[in-house]
Amino acid sequence: MKNPNTATVIPTSLLSATLVILLVLSAASAPTFAATANSPTEAVDSSSDDPAGFGPLDPTPPANLTPDQIIQKFAARESVFNQARQNYVFRQSVKVQTLAEDTNRPDGEYQQVTDITFNRDGKREERVVFAPQNSLERVMMSPGDFDEIEHRLPFVLTTEDLPQYDVAYLGRQKVDELDTYVFSAGPKTLVKGKRYFQGKVWVDQQDFQIVLVNGKTVPQDMRKGHEDLSPPFTTYYEQIDGQFWFPTYTKAEGNLHFAAQQGAMAQDVHIRTIVKYSDYKRFRATSKIIYNGEDITNNKATPDNNIPATPTNSSDPTPTADPQKPPPPRTPQPK
Repeated sequence: MKNPNTATVIPTSLLSATLVILLVLSAASAPTFAATANSPTEAVDSSSDDPAGFGPLDPTPPANLTPDQIIQKFAARESVFNQARQNYVFRQSVKVQTLAEDTNRPDGEYQQVTDITFNRDGKREERVVFAPQNSLERVMMSPGDFDEIEHRLPFVLTTEDLPQYDVAYLGRQKVDELDTYVFSAGPKTLVKGKRYFQGKVWVDQQDFQIVLVNGKTVPQDMRKGHEDLSPPFTTYYEQIDGQFWFPTYTKAEGNLHFAAQQGAMAQDVHIRTIVKYSDYKRFRATSKIIYNGEDITNNKATPDNNIPATPTNSSDPTPTADPQKPPPPRTPQPK
């Protein structure tokens, strides 16, 4: 986010119309998200503070696998998940609040609920279902914010992404009822125009998938009058279908610092962002058998002396849940 005194203000009606079309905005004139973020270890330092639900960090290497083998194994699993997630519909609820310094209560709020679905042609689309009036005044949303919500808050670290990151083994740790491996992750090189995750990831020892991340987006633009930063965040994942761990809850919170400039005084703005990902369902295409203009898909007998009917494929935008009942979820709980 940027200080409104330096941001280019666009009409609320135009912003809302743009948001309806696409969650990740492309309008160049939109204002941007800026914040001063704590380091990942300051946000959740489980090795020193041992917050509720976190056991002590054991730095001893695992017995049967090397750290590099674990990294390669969970990255491969993340690649499979990343592809599978593209075949799921879900609801994304975003709430961004600024908090008053004296009361710590919200004094401005941006909220949007979006359904990530498929149209009748099987193409992925985003449909805004709830977007009340934006009351943020001390900060303004930007394309960078929505890009972060879509790509870095629900962080995945795939085999394809590994060459961009330095990943280091930190140890083993109990998180609620989960046994996890803990790694630090950060970009090897900062490429101009790209943003990356930097922080910690917790990987389930049984499923070799990320179940918790804590960190921030880098690089952070600290230029006076051009501040473009974001607060540290923690994302929790849940085993939705007995097979994959999906991001379900993110909390980002921090103080935004704006330097004094152009006659405006320096100010700090406390911001809190909550993102919920819910109602995951697997999207499936359906196949219908049409004979003489009649749908006979469920008929056991073929008409006209067993003459084969002509199948006609169509995409059904209505999501279908996996018929196999998943086991009870093993999920780290938001703190």
